[in-house]
Amino acid sequence: MTEPPWPDRYPQPGAPGVPQVPGMPAAPGPYTATAPAPAAVVPAPEKPPAPAAPKKPGRDRYLDLLRSIALVRVVLYHIFGWAWLTVLFPSMGVMFALAGSLMARSLARPAAGVIKSRVRRLLPPMWVFGALMLAMFAYAGWNPGQSEGAWGWAKLFNYLVPVGAPPYPWSIGDASGLLEQTWAVQAAGPLWYLRAYLWFVLASPLLLRAFRRAPWPTMLAPLVLTAVVGTGLVKIPGELGNAVTDFTVYAGCWMLGFAHQQGLLREIPRYLAVSLASLVMAFGLWWASGHLGPDGWDLNDIPLAQATWSFGFVTLLLLYSPSWQTLPGRLAKWDPLITLSNNRAVTIYLWHNLLIMATVPLIDLLYRLPLMDDPQWGNALSTTYSLWMFVLVWPLIGLMVLAVGWVEDLAAKRPPRLWPDGTKRGSAAKSGNSHRK
Repeated sequence: MTEPPWPDRYPQPGAPGVPQVPGMPAAPGPYTATAPAPAAVVPAPEKPPAPAAPKKPGRDRYLDLLRSIALVRVVLYHIFGWAWLTVLFPSMGVMFALAGSLMARSLARPAAGVIKSRVRRLLPPMWVFGALMLAMFAYAGWNPGQSEGAWGWAKLFNYLVPVGAPPYPWSIGDASGLLEQTWAVQAAGPLWYLRAYLWFVLASPLLLRAFRRAPWPTMLAPLVLTAVVGTGLVKIPGELGNAVTDFTVYAGCWMLGFAHQQGLLREIPRYLAVSLASLVMAFGLWWASGHLGPDGWDLNDIPLAQATWSFGFVTLLLLYSPSWQTLPGRLAKWDPLITLSNNRAVTIYLWHNLLIMATVPLIDLLYRLPLMDDPQWGNALSTTYSLWMFVLVWPLIGLMVLAVGWVEDLAAKRPPRLWPDGTKRGSAAKSGNSHRK
């Protein structure tokens, strides 16, 4: 029964004892009322949807892929020594460009804090590496003050802050030892990159200010400076000359990282950018052809060729940058390794040369096997020696990542992780954004 529209205590029109209102029909019964038609419901105006929260900028997986390729290429080069690898993929130019892009993005914050953060992330991994190197040098009998006195000891400061070249012995140990006597030179070789990186970090606020005021002169000036100091036109002696040359050779790539981050490359018509980059690269190859060093087409020995070829090559890579948030297609299966290599880039770069040399005594154990008495097996091992070094160095790098890689997390003020490949333990879900920097 429908509830009456009026309460019982109110008399109903037309009911007994209630006067009939003219024009109103009498009630059909002692108590029957027809409910009025419900009024049309006017919907309340919809609230405009709340604006979506801005996405936190994540990792650019294309740039992460380039960094991983660069690291693999560096290891390949240091094992096989193929000069053409410096032409196929100029790893150092790529790595400096990626670092420059990240630095330009970070400098949206106060410069002092950014520099402090970058230096803090760089130094602790180097301290661990330097401590082991110095311990090994001391065990082998090296005395840094033997030739330069107090100045030789003072140079050890560069193992704390690499503003200059950390010193090391050019020949150490016994010729019959496990490692050849130049092992210190090879082990400490990667330290030049940390010195150059530190110089770029310290100079970046000034460089970025100059870039914003005059982008093209600022980007091209390093190529001109390389033509001056990298060709012998002006000679700067000693390690200072090497440091200045390294800075000028790769400053153009660092600036290209600025251009990529600031969107300058997108403003240039692509056909024009590709044409100019190709001309710069062609000049680099032409210059290299007339200035080949002892290793032929190794661009590391030809500063101007290295600077121009790397500049053009990096320009093309950044022009076609797809800015992936996740790796597409078949590349997705490499996501854990790419994530791991980016999270441990400093560790891999610092230790890879020493670990390459550590493969030598391990492989030499194979010569003790009885089957190596057969010259055929011995010759097969000797012929494929470098290949076995390449296969064996990666497990050693993995062990080093487990042993000391967590120092990078402490330097970045993150909880230490043993194997940060982005995989969430205990589930199949994977994260593509848990990378360093």
